[in-house]
Amino acid sequence: MPPDFDLDTRFMSLALALGRRGLGNAWPNPAVGAVVVKDGVVVGRGWTQPGGRPHAEVEALRRAGDAARGATLYVTLEPCSHHGKTPPCADAIMAAGIARVVSSLEDPNPKVAGEGNAKLKATGIAVTLGVCSEEARRAHAGHIRRVRDGRPHVTLKLAVSADGKAGLAGRRPAAITGEAARERVHLMRAMNDAVLTGIGTVLSDDPQLTSRLPGMAHRSPVRVVLDGALRQPPSSQLASSAARTLDWTFADQAASPEKERVLTDLGVEVLRVPGVNGRLDLSAVLRGLAGRGITRVMVEAGPILSAAFIAADLVDEAALFRSPNAIGADGIDALEGLPLTALTQSAKLRLVGSEAVGADSLDVFERA
Repeated sequence: MPPDFDLDTRFMSLALALGRRGLGNAWPNPAVGAVVVKDGVVVGRGWTQPGGRPHAEVEALRRAGDAARGATLYVTLEPCSHHGKTPPCADAIMAAGIARVVSSLEDPNPKVAGEGNAKLKATGIAVTLGVCSEEARRAHAGHIRRVRDGRPHVTLKLAVSADGKAGLAGRRPAAITGEAARERVHLMRAMNDAVLTGIGTVLSDDPQLTSRLPGMAHRSPVRVVLDGALRQPPSSQLASSAARTLDWTFADQAASPEKERVLTDLGVEVLRVPGVNGRLDLSAVLRGLAGRGITRVMVEAGPILSAAFIAADLVDEAALFRSPNAIGADGIDALEGLPLTALTQSAKLRLVGSEAVGADSLDVFERA
């Protein structure tokens, strides 16, 4: 009997939904979802576990047990074929007696890159590739970007008033969006490996940058601060909580060793990268994050750093929250030295969705 496309799509959609449970929690590995189906019934489900292991396929096969023999495995990314910290998933699939594997994408990791599927085919397992591929590319955008470009997938989050302002005169912070939008941002933090801000935001807002939805504190991302001269006060909420939630601070190579020791004593990890005219090299920062396993980073910063990411063409996705309330002509612009249209009308980004979030609105852009 030929494959049923509608049925394959339905079960792959379930696998994608399961995989999203691992977003922000599976790095350095991709957040994969897997479903074992036999005679039209789901007999096993799995998703990449915290820290990247066990893999989704192994979890789904474990839950399926003996029912996996002769079944179909749906998985959102090609099963791995190489020995890493765990044996290859392809071997586990063969040992379980799976008859058919349906995957969304070939893994761009050169250690896999089609070898997983080839290994399965060589043992007589039927392989179908490409089901729900566009959805899977979004789900695995961080993994793909890290493998291909050596940096994480970057999401820029902005909150602006009705007149395009991000704060009050004198760079004083303002509560721009409502509670529903703030809750959405906490959820977005939980679905990213890291959240990045600049020292200006630390000094003016003293943020926590954690996920404070009920029961979600353990899903808080790594907090990353760009602080060239190490001006972060030890009393800041970020530094003082570094022993509980990871806090990585990038500093210029010439920054004071004494200031570094004060922060490291609190649990902050200080990383050195080159600086240019007093500003850190953003590409070097992103490469450093990728080298530590970060696949997705959300930028929650002020107008200067936000504009710098746009100007450097390092924004892969943007979440623009708009308030119905105005701040006034004396407020500070959302992007330092750039009009907001540098984001909203950029040839590099396209609008892919809009929705109401409480009294505010959210526009989502993706790299074109």
